[in-house]
Amino acid sequence: MRIRATVAAVTGALALSALAVPAAQAAGNPVSGVTFSNVVINSGKNIVVGASAQVTVTATYKVTHPSGLSASSIETGPVLYRGTSVAAPTDILGGDEGGTCTVSTSTVFNCTAKIQFRPVPGADYDDLTSAEAGAWKVGAVAVDATGNTQNIKWQGDLGAKNVQRYSKLTVNATPEPVKKGKTITVTGALTRASWDAAKYYGYGTQSVVLQFRKAGSSTYTTLKTVKTDSAGNLKTTTTATVDGTFRYSFAGTTTTSAVSATGDYVDVQ
Repeated sequence: MRIRATVAAVTGALALSALAVPAAQAAGNPVSGVTFSNVVINSGKNIVVGASAQVTVTATYKVTHPSGLSASSIETGPVLYRGTSVAAPTDILGGDEGGTCTVSTSTVFNCTAKIQFRPVPGADYDDLTSAEAGAWKVGAVAVDATGNTQNIKWQGDLGAKNVQRYSKLTVNATPEPVKKGKTITVTGALTRASWDAAKYYGYGTQSVVLQFRKAGSSTYTTLKTVKTDSAGNLKTTTTATVDGTFRYSFAGTTTTSAVSATGDYVDVQ
Protein backbone atom coordinates (compact mmCIF):
# COMPACT_ATOMS: atom_id res chain seq x y z
CA MET A 1 0.00 0.00 0.00
CA ARG A 2 2.19 2.86 -1.21
CA ILE A 3 0.84 6.25 -0.32
CA ARG A 4 2.74 9.35 -1.35
CA ALA A 5 0.88 12.30 -2.68
CA THR A 6 -0.55 15.74 -2.31
CA VAL A 7 -4.05 16.04 -0.99
CA ALA A 8 -5.53 15.93 -4.49
CA ALA A 9 -3.91 12.62 -5.37
CA VAL A 10 -4.65 11.05 -2.02
CA THR A 11 -8.34 11.77 -2.23
CA GLY A 12 -8.46 10.64 -5.85
CA ALA A 13 -7.09 7.09 -5.58
CA LEU A 14 -5.17 4.66 -3.38
CA ALA A 15 -2.74 2.03 -4.68
CA LEU A 16 -3.25 -1.44 -3.21
CA SER A 17 -0.86 -4.37 -3.08
CA ALA A 18 -3.49 -6.84 -1.93
CA LEU A 19 -4.71 -9.53 -4.33
CA ALA A 20 -7.92 -8.58 -6.08
CA VAL A 21 -11.11 -10.20 -4.78
CA PRO A 22 -14.32 -10.17 -6.84
CA ALA A 23 -16.54 -7.32 -5.69
CA ALA A 24 -19.45 -9.71 -5.31
CA GLN A 25 -17.66 -11.26 -2.34
CA ALA A 26 -17.57 -7.99 -0.45
CA ALA A 27 -20.19 -7.67 2.25
CA GLY A 28 -20.88 -3.97 2.71
CA ASN A 29 -18.01 -1.83 3.87
CA PRO A 30 -15.55 -3.96 5.88
CA VAL A 31 -13.55 -0.98 7.15
CA SER A 32 -16.50 0.68 8.88
CA GLY A 33 -16.08 0.24 12.59
CA VAL A 34 -12.30 -0.29 12.30
CA THR A 35 -10.15 1.74 14.72
CA PHE A 36 -6.41 1.92 15.32
CA SER A 37 -4.42 2.20 18.54
CA ASN A 38 -0.96 1.59 19.99
CA VAL A 39 0.81 2.76 16.83
CA VAL A 40 4.58 2.62 17.43
CA ILE A 41 6.92 3.54 14.55
CA ASN A 42 10.65 2.78 14.66
CA SER A 43 10.42 1.68 18.30
CA GLY A 44 9.50 5.24 19.26
CA LYS A 45 12.77 6.70 17.94
CA ASN A 46 13.25 9.48 15.41
CA ILE A 47 13.56 8.37 11.79
CA VAL A 48 16.98 9.40 10.50
CA VAL A 49 17.71 9.30 6.76
CA GLY A 50 21.06 9.86 5.07
CA ALA A 51 21.82 11.50 1.75
CA SER A 52 21.12 8.55 -0.53
CA ALA A 53 20.40 5.18 1.10
CA GLN A 54 16.84 3.96 1.61
CA VAL A 55 15.80 3.59 5.24
CA THR A 56 13.10 1.07 6.18
CA VAL A 57 11.51 1.16 9.62
CA THR A 58 9.08 -1.17 11.36
CA ALA A 59 5.74 -0.13 12.81
CA THR A 60 3.48 -2.05 15.14
CA TYR A 61 -0.17 -1.25 15.77
CA LYS A 62 -3.48 -2.66 16.94
CA VAL A 63 -6.65 -2.85 14.86
CA THR A 64 -9.99 -3.13 16.67
CA HIS A 65 -12.84 -4.27 14.41
CA PRO A 66 -16.37 -5.66 14.45
CA SER A 67 -16.64 -9.34 15.32
CA GLY A 68 -16.48 -11.65 12.33
CA LEU A 69 -14.13 -9.53 10.21
CA SER A 70 -11.25 -11.53 8.72
CA ALA A 71 -7.74 -10.13 8.37
CA SER A 72 -7.82 -10.87 4.63
CA SER A 73 -10.87 -8.66 4.02
CA ILE A 74 -9.03 -5.39 4.73
CA GLU A 75 -5.61 -3.93 4.18
CA THR A 76 -4.18 -1.63 6.83
CA GLY A 77 -1.10 0.43 7.50
CA PRO A 78 0.29 3.35 9.47
CA VAL A 79 0.98 6.68 7.76
CA LEU A 80 2.85 9.88 8.49
CA TYR A 81 1.08 13.04 7.42
CA ARG A 82 1.14 16.81 7.56
CA GLY A 83 -1.84 19.12 7.64
CA THR A 84 -4.92 19.45 9.79
CA SER A 85 -6.44 16.12 8.78
CA VAL A 86 -5.10 12.73 7.72
CA ALA A 87 -8.01 12.46 5.27
CA ALA A 88 -7.06 15.75 3.64
CA PRO A 89 -3.30 16.11 4.21
CA THR A 90 -0.84 18.47 2.64
CA ASP A 91 1.64 15.58 2.51
CA ILE A 92 1.48 11.91 3.42
CA LEU A 93 3.79 8.88 3.59
CA GLY A 94 3.02 5.19 3.94
CA GLY A 95 4.67 1.85 3.28
CA ASP A 96 5.00 -0.08 0.01
CA GLU A 97 2.84 -2.90 1.36
CA GLY A 98 -0.01 -3.21 3.80
CA GLY A 99 0.64 -4.53 7.27
CA THR A 100 0.67 -8.17 8.30
CA CYS A 101 -1.96 -8.88 10.95
CA THR A 102 -2.58 -11.79 13.30
CA VAL A 103 -5.69 -12.50 15.32
CA SER A 104 -5.44 -11.52 18.97
CA THR A 105 -9.12 -11.78 19.90
CA SER A 106 -12.39 -11.95 17.97
CA THR A 107 -12.29 -8.16 17.62
CA VAL A 108 -8.57 -7.32 17.66
CA PHE A 109 -5.70 -7.78 15.19
CA ASN A 110 -2.07 -7.23 16.16
CA CYS A 111 -0.23 -5.89 13.12
CA THR A 112 3.26 -5.12 11.83
CA ALA A 113 4.17 -3.01 8.82
CA LYS A 114 7.21 -1.51 7.08
CA ILE A 115 7.60 2.09 5.93
CA GLN A 116 10.29 3.01 3.40
CA PHE A 117 12.01 6.40 3.12
CA ARG A 118 13.82 7.09 -0.16
CA PRO A 119 15.89 10.28 -0.47
CA VAL A 120 17.39 9.61 -3.90
CA PRO A 121 16.43 12.32 -6.43
CA GLY A 122 14.85 10.90 -9.57
CA ALA A 123 14.15 7.47 -8.06
CA ASP A 124 10.94 5.59 -8.83
CA TYR A 125 9.61 6.80 -5.50
CA ASP A 126 10.99 10.30 -5.06
CA ASP A 127 9.87 10.40 -1.47
CA LEU A 128 11.84 12.95 0.45
CA THR A 129 12.96 16.50 -0.15
CA SER A 130 15.02 18.38 2.38
CA ALA A 131 12.10 20.69 3.10
CA GLU A 132 10.14 17.69 4.40
CA ALA A 133 12.49 17.08 7.32
CA GLY A 134 10.93 17.73 10.69
CA ALA A 135 7.74 16.94 12.56
CA TRP A 136 5.03 14.67 11.14
CA LYS A 137 1.78 13.41 12.63
CA VAL A 138 1.02 9.70 12.91
CA GLY A 139 -2.14 8.23 11.45
CA ALA A 140 -3.39 5.01 9.90
CA VAL A 141 -5.58 3.84 7.05
CA ALA A 142 -7.76 0.80 6.39
CA VAL A 143 -8.86 -0.15 2.88
CA ASP A 144 -11.29 -2.67 1.49
CA ALA A 145 -9.12 -5.51 0.11
CA THR A 146 -11.46 -5.89 -2.88
CA GLY A 147 -9.87 -2.79 -4.31
CA ASN A 148 -12.93 -0.61 -3.77
CA THR A 149 -11.25 2.70 -2.97
CA GLN A 150 -14.59 4.14 -1.87
CA ASN A 151 -14.23 2.04 1.27
CA ILE A 152 -11.44 3.83 3.11
CA LYS A 153 -11.12 4.53 6.83
CA TRP A 154 -8.64 7.20 7.91
CA GLN A 155 -7.66 7.83 11.51
CA GLY A 156 -5.34 10.63 12.58
CA ASP A 157 -3.80 12.09 15.72
CA LEU A 158 -2.21 8.79 16.75
CA GLY A 159 1.10 10.36 17.73
CA ALA A 160 3.98 12.38 16.33
CA LYS A 161 7.27 11.52 14.68
CA ASN A 162 10.36 13.44 13.56
CA VAL A 163 11.88 12.54 10.20
CA GLN A 164 15.44 13.87 10.34
CA ARG A 165 18.35 14.51 8.04
CA TYR A 166 21.43 12.50 9.08
CA SER A 167 24.26 14.62 10.44
CA LYS A 168 28.03 14.20 10.68
CA LEU A 169 30.50 15.94 12.99
CA THR A 170 34.30 16.04 13.01
CA VAL A 171 36.92 17.30 15.46
CA ASN A 172 40.65 18.01 15.35
CA ALA A 173 42.63 19.27 18.35
CA THR A 174 46.10 20.72 17.72
CA PRO A 175 48.99 20.75 18.43
CA GLU A 176 49.62 17.15 19.44
CA PRO A 177 51.49 16.75 21.75
CA VAL A 178 51.23 20.05 23.60
CA LYS A 179 52.90 21.56 26.64
CA LYS A 180 50.81 22.07 29.76
CA GLY A 181 49.36 25.57 29.94
CA LYS A 182 49.63 26.16 26.21
CA THR A 183 46.70 26.84 23.88
CA ILE A 184 44.92 24.05 22.05
CA THR A 185 42.97 24.92 18.91
CA VAL A 186 39.96 22.70 18.27
CA THR A 187 38.42 22.72 14.79
CA GLY A 188 35.66 20.67 13.23
CA ALA A 189 32.67 20.70 10.90
CA LEU A 190 28.97 19.90 11.19
CA THR A 191 27.30 18.65 8.02
CA ARG A 192 23.91 17.13 7.23
CA ALA A 193 22.30 15.21 4.41
CA SER A 194 20.64 16.98 1.52
CA TRP A 195 17.79 14.82 0.23
CA ASP A 196 17.63 17.02 -2.86
CA ALA A 197 21.25 16.61 -3.97
CA ALA A 198 22.22 13.27 -2.34
CA LYS A 199 25.19 15.00 -0.69
CA TYR A 200 26.22 16.44 2.68
CA TYR A 201 26.46 20.18 3.23
CA GLY A 202 27.54 22.38 6.15
CA TYR A 203 24.90 23.13 8.78
CA GLY A 204 25.42 26.77 9.67
CA THR A 205 24.76 28.86 12.80
CA GLN A 206 24.16 25.83 15.04
CA SER A 207 25.15 25.52 18.71
CA VAL A 208 27.66 22.74 19.34
CA VAL A 209 29.36 21.95 22.65
CA LEU A 210 33.04 21.27 23.08
CA GLN A 211 33.60 18.42 25.53
CA PHE A 212 36.65 16.91 27.21
CA ARG A 213 37.27 13.49 28.73
CA LYS A 214 40.26 13.16 31.03
CA ALA A 215 42.53 10.19 30.37
CA GLY A 216 41.30 7.22 32.40
CA SER A 217 37.75 8.59 32.68
CA SER A 218 34.65 7.43 30.81
CA THR A 219 32.76 10.71 31.20
CA TYR A 220 32.86 13.80 29.00
CA THR A 221 32.59 17.26 30.58
CA THR A 222 31.28 20.22 28.61
CA LEU A 223 33.79 23.05 28.33
CA LYS A 224 31.94 25.62 26.22
CA THR A 225 29.33 26.17 23.51
CA VAL A 226 30.52 27.07 20.02
CA LYS A 227 28.42 28.11 17.00
CA THR A 228 29.12 26.85 13.51
CA ASP A 229 29.81 29.47 10.88
CA SER A 230 27.63 29.79 7.78
CA ALA A 231 29.43 26.82 6.19
CA GLY A 232 29.14 24.58 9.25
CA ASN A 233 32.75 24.99 10.39
CA LEU A 234 33.82 25.10 14.04
CA LYS A 235 36.85 26.68 15.69
CA THR A 236 37.70 27.54 19.27
CA THR A 237 40.58 27.41 21.72
CA THR A 238 41.15 26.00 25.19
CA THR A 239 44.07 25.56 27.59
CA ALA A 240 46.03 22.31 27.84
CA THR A 241 45.83 20.91 31.38
CA VAL A 242 45.99 17.10 31.37
CA ASP A 243 46.02 14.26 28.85
CA GLY A 244 42.61 13.59 27.41
CA THR A 245 40.17 13.51 24.52
CA PHE A 246 38.30 16.40 22.94
CA ARG A 247 35.09 16.11 20.95
CA TYR A 248 32.28 18.25 19.63
CA SER A 249 28.69 17.20 20.35
CA PHE A 250 25.51 18.40 18.64
CA ALA A 251 22.15 17.91 20.37
CA GLY A 252 20.20 17.85 17.11
CA THR A 253 17.12 19.75 15.96
CA THR A 254 13.65 18.75 14.83
CA THR A 255 14.98 18.42 11.28
CA THR A 256 18.47 17.06 11.95
CA SER A 257 19.81 14.15 14.00
CA ALA A 258 22.00 14.48 17.08
CA VAL A 259 25.65 13.49 16.68
CA SER A 260 28.93 13.43 18.58
CA ALA A 261 32.31 13.46 16.87
CA THR A 262 34.80 10.67 17.36
CA GLY A 263 37.12 12.06 20.02
CA ASP A 264 40.65 13.34 19.34
CA TYR A 265 43.22 12.47 22.03
CA VAL A 266 45.83 15.04 23.04
CA ASP A 267 49.02 14.22 24.99
CA VAL A 268 49.87 17.04 27.41
CA GLN A 269 53.55 17.16 28.38
